[in-house]
Amino acid sequence: MLSDFADLDHDRLARRGYPEAVYCEGKSVEQVRAIAAALRDRGGRALFTRVRADQVDTVLTELPGAHHDVDGRVVAWPGEPPAPTGGLVVVVAAGTSDLPVAREAETTARHLGRECALVVDVGVAGLHRVLGHLEILRRARALVVVAGMDGALPGVVAGLVSAPVVAVPTSVGYGAAFEGLAPLLTMLNACAPGVAVVNIDNGYGAGHLAAQIAAPVPAG
Repeated sequence: MLSDFADLDHDRLARRGYPEAVYCEGKSVEQVRAIAAALRDRGGRALFTRVRADQVDTVLTELPGAHHDVDGRVVAWPGEPPAPTGGLVVVVAAGTSDLPVAREAETTARHLGRECALVVDVGVAGLHRVLGHLEILRRARALVVVAGMDGALPGVVAGLVSAPVVAVPTSVGYGAAFEGLAPLLTMLNACAPGVAVVNIDNGYGAGHLAAQIAAPVPAG
């Protein structure tokens, strides 16, 4: 019975303007199935994040037409995102190894109603790479910058653009990166102003915050 393990927030869309999200790690396949079925029966939108391989088929069966982002481990339902409103969200990945977290952020922002662009493999080891994307970076209303190892990229990007930067440390890196702690501390100490930092590997949280920043300005 669903009430034995979940109390879904069906009013979140009306209350906050953004729909329910379901974090799937730690949940059984049957729990995820029951949650998906309940959300389907109520209609509306939902995001399933950190979907494990053994949960994917169950979610897709309960939610026909859902979109599965394999790299980002996200299932979005309905599969077609809403028509974009507000400003552009640009998601920047320092390296290919950071791409899963970046894709989680991108899919989240897109299915919360923002136009999105993804810029990949532009880490600080070759600054010419990020400089080659200045036009799209400077069009953004909000940016998500995802980096592991030294975590320096968000501060670099924030010094080049006028929009706020949401920094995401990843657990990518060798031993002294301490599974994301080193880039987290770097991002918290960013010299450039306008940088906010979310938790390690939290692409969903970053995409959601960027979508809120880039939301349409209310009339009046």
